[in-house]
Amino acid sequence: MSREIKHEEIDKIVQTIIDDYNGGKNIDAIKLFSNPDKEEVRELVEHFFRIIYPGYFRDLTYKIYNPKNSFAVTIEDVFYHLKKQVYRALDYSRSDDKLTDEERENESYRITTEFFKKIPAIREYIETDLMATLDGDPAAANFDEVILAYPGLMAITVYRIAHELYLLNVPILPRLMTEYAHSETGIDIHPGATIGKYFFIDHGTGIVVGETSIIGNNVKIYQGVTIGALSTRGGQKLSGKKRHPTICDNVTIYANASILGGNTVIGENTVIGGNSFITSSVEPNSKVSMKNLEKENKIDGEHVKSEEVKPGDEWYYII
Repeated sequence: MSREIKHEEIDKIVQTIIDDYNGGKNIDAIKLFSNPDKEEVRELVEHFFRIIYPGYFRDLTYKIYNPKNSFAVTIEDVFYHLKKQVYRALDYSRSDDKLTDEERENESYRITTEFFKKIPAIREYIETDLMATLDGDPAAANFDEVILAYPGLMAITVYRIAHELYLLNVPILPRLMTEYAHSETGIDIHPGATIGKYFFIDHGTGIVVGETSIIGNNVKIYQGVTIGALSTRGGQKLSGKKRHPTICDNVTIYANASILGGNTVIGENTVIGGNSFITSSVEPNSKVSMKNLEKENKIDGEHVKSEEVKPGDEWYYII
């Protein structure tokens, strides 16, 4: 027999938790109507896809007879909602100079206007990313498949949007956007990273690109790659400092490689082999690979032969 619910006991539990909200913890702040809205930011990202890729993503709840009119309505609606979220986010600036409500209103409008002026340039970069993805993956059938199905392009698109807001010094929102893409794709690109044209991510799961990373043009990276900091033990003291590597033009980084450190520069036209661990700079036109790996052959799950990789070999994976 189930225990009879005792309302007095439940009331006491509820009151104990409510009283705990007055404990002075950082998690106690109650700002129901002033925080940026996480769900609305996700909706904004989805609406931006309708602006970036007109015709590929649309609201199926209503019919469209004049696409241009529909696009105009979408753009104006996104402008309104982005401005509202920017207005809320400005209250979280690291600056000690807090804005008045009127100043926040004017600044949020200015930022939103400046951002929307950048959308053609954002789309120009994304067009090159799309081309690089189709060109770089023989499994891709056409542009439509890449736009609709590829997590790498989704993550890059969200990054391109968030990066421009980051450059306009909008707090919180850019990170909310890229973390939404992270949750959907497994690809974690900080909005502060600087990434050139024709950026190609294949497979994508587990990729990390840190805030101060600089990535050139025509760079390809594969699943599990980390472009990260050598150490973050300094915490907030490291904020604003170059902590992540620079990857020059025409570099390919294969699966599960880790490249770490703010002084690390990977020279142009370099190939980084899978599972490499790099903490110092690499000259241009180099090939970096793991040496002395053991290659294992299996038959029906059993190890039947083991041999050391020959010195002249490049890189190997367990098979």
